Amino acid sequence: MIYLDYAATTPIDPQVYEDMKSYLLQQYGNPNGKYYTQAIETKNAVDNARERVAKFLKCQMDELIITSGASEANNFIIKGIVDASEQTNPHIVTTQIEHSSILATCKFLEKRGCKVTYLSVDDNGQIELDDLRNALTEETTLVSIGWGNNEIGTLVDIQAIGNLIKNVSSQIFFHTDATQAVGKVPINFSKVNVDALSFSAHKFYGPKGVGGAVIKRDKDGILPKITPLIHGGEQEMGLRGGTSAVANIVGMGKAAEIADKDLSVTIKHIEKLYRFLIEELQKSSISFKVNNFGSDRLFGIVSLTLYGVSNELIIKALASDVAVSAGSACSATKPSHVLSAIGLNKDEIRSTIRVSFGKYTEVNDIRNSVKAIEKVYEKFRVIKS
Repeated sequence: MIYLDYAATTPIDPQVYEDMKSYLLQQYGNPNGKYYTQAIETKNAVDNARERVAKFLKCQMDELIITSGASEANNFIIKGIVDASEQTNPHIVTTQIEHSSILATCKFLEKRGCKVTYLSVDDNGQIELDDLRNALTEETTLVSIGWGNNEIGTLVDIQAIGNLIKNVSSQIFFHTDATQAVGKVPINFSKVNVDALSFSAHKFYGPKGVGGAVIKRDKDGILPKITPLIHGGEQEMGLRGGTSAVANIVGMGKAAEIADKDLSVTIKHIEKLYRFLIEELQKSSISFKVNNFGSDRLFGIVSLTLYGVSNELIIKALASDVAVSAGSACSATKPSHVLSAIGLNKDEIRSTIRVSFGKYTEVNDIRNSVKAIEKVYEKFRVIKS
């Protein structure tokens, strides 16, 4: 089996698994306990993991709120900032191609009186900065724009967006869902003009069920007013109740350490695979289009429209040999809102697959996958005709 669905989740790094094992079997104390050795050991392990993640993202340790993953972090940040806002009629600005955890949260808040502006995008998934500027009002409380798109690989200029927002008003809170960007591009949270970002460990070879919200402190070291999503505990500086998932947090810390060390090598490897994939597709008999052929992209996420065939047939026929997807795993039962937003019609959406790869993917995996896709494509194209 060739695995080409890294945008959905990545294989856990064996080094990560090795670090986690003892915290599943031997060192199982509650890190919020006191005095006894098991609690102290696990608290130290959590602190060490937090330090590794903070070093990776270039943030302060006390700016990291550990969550169950990016979906929780997105909900926590957006709902928490809006709830704590002093605006009478809070206004949110986001885009039409955000992850479902962003869009569903915005829809939830709309039902409770918030106004939400959903910015359109071009055929590469990029917003117009003028559209963003024109959308900002005196009532705008929060802007949420993803750093990297999980379906078409769009990579936005996060610094330019942040600068624009803060030039309009320093009071507007700017959040980015960085789930697909973390581990794929360099991130320096201390230098980008962003108030908060969210991420999941399982996107950079860590375990599932853990991630974080990084929230910037001001010049006096104070966090913004934000209402917890999960009440009932003093964990995570009182902002996220619940017993710490120690083994997962340890795994996230190790994954962050590895990703930090290997980032430049990984980036070069992924770009090489992307260019090879395009070359192999161009040599094949497949009639295809790359959705988002722009240079500002995550090279490990490739959306392909295969003209004349159903993506469902292609994916099912490949299932025992090559793992690809139709798009986001969080919206698998619905037509892609991302592809619709960039201008694809229903037939094109039904003919589109997502190929995504990572550090364990090899050139031969790409070559053999294109051959397998071509074989299945030819089969179903003949049947269709």
